[in-house]
Amino acid sequence: MDRTTWLNELRLKSEASYDQFAPLWYGENSPLYDNPTHRRFIREFLRLLSPHSTILDAACGAGRYEPYLLEKGHSTLGIDQSQAMLDLARAKFPGVRFEKVGLQEMAWQSAFDGAICMDAMENVSPEEWPIVLGNFNRALKSQGYLYFTAETFDYADETEIKLAFDKARQAGLPVVFGEIPDEDDVYHYHPTNQQVREWTQQAGFEILKEGKSKVWYYHLLARKAPDPKNSAAYE
Repeated sequence: MDRTTWLNELRLKSEASYDQFAPLWYGENSPLYDNPTHRRFIREFLRLLSPHSTILDAACGAGRYEPYLLEKGHSTLGIDQSQAMLDLARAKFPGVRFEKVGLQEMAWQSAFDGAICMDAMENVSPEEWPIVLGNFNRALKSQGYLYFTAETFDYADETEIKLAFDKARQAGLPVVFGEIPDEDDVYHYHPTNQQVREWTQQAGFEILKEGKSKVWYYHLLARKAPDPKNSAAYE
């Protein structure tokens, strides 16, 4: 099997898994996921925005972080590729607009003052990281802000990743190191922190702050860099 076909199949498999388990994980009786580091970075992200800003909540799931965004009076658009997740989000937040759009398909141009993408970039393949970050850059207005998290190799279980890589290779799968293709039926990829930084900067962002959760998440807060073609130095 070629790698492109394999990755497409894994993406569809991940979407089906989120659709299947959405009511169990994020239904009415599920607890609010409240990681202190996530909460701190969201508050720092929100402090950077002007009042009544427009925020893209990308890979929003069932609207886990929507309350933090709405309490500051901002308007939001939530997107996700799982229809079941979006159905839950709409039921919880009927006044918010939600659309079924994957990270790879985002096509907005200068539409948002800020964007968040939390606990989802680990489902993106290495080939698509630059695509997704480029989509975020285009979607943001000048000097817009992006906050996202990633499960990285630096904070992951190195033994688990090596075992998954060896197992996939033995099965003849076109895997690259850092991928766990069968983790809970949802594809995961763990780049290094340095690789995430390089991709972020190459996509046109200035990194403002980095952090680490007590668990495995790498946090990154960035700002869309000015376009040199529009600066006074290039006039």
